[in-house]
Amino acid sequence: MQKIVTNLWYDTQAEEAAEFYCSLFPDSKIIRVLRFTDSGMREAGSVMTVDFELAGQRFTGINGGGEYSYTHAMSLLINCDSQEEVDRLWDALLADGGKEIECGWLFDKYGVPWQVWPAEADELLTGDPAAVDRATAAMLKMKKIDLQLMRDAYANA
Repeated sequence: MQKIVTNLWYDTQAEEAAEFYCSLFPDSKIIRVLRFTDSGMREAGSVMTVDFELAGQRFTGINGGGEYSYTHAMSLLINCDSQEEVDRLWDALLADGGKEIECGWLFDKYGVPWQVWPAEADELLTGDPAAVDRATAAMLKMKKIDLQLMRDAYANA
């Protein structure tokens, strides 16, 4: 059992969100759906919590009501293996009402903040200080990370 599990708060869309997220990542699945009973805060039979895994990482979605919202002060970081993976996940997470923020951050249609990050970009933010400064300056102008633009800036191309 995973020691620390991230809980994600939804109004009523926890199951829908979990199914959507599971469709995006390999090695993902719904583990359990718990429903409110007659003694619950919501209508008996409606979804209370959904336990799910994304790429082997455990999460719980809870339908707690609409009075809270997220900020990007804390987000779910996706380390992507390629620009193609960045593009696919960026587009999918923005679909149907998501919102771009900056520097690889976005809110999905459920209001959950994500960072869609090409893992190679970490290498472009280390090393020669002048190259890092150029790569950082390029990144700070981006919403979705464009790895080639960061590479070009790093190389001063």
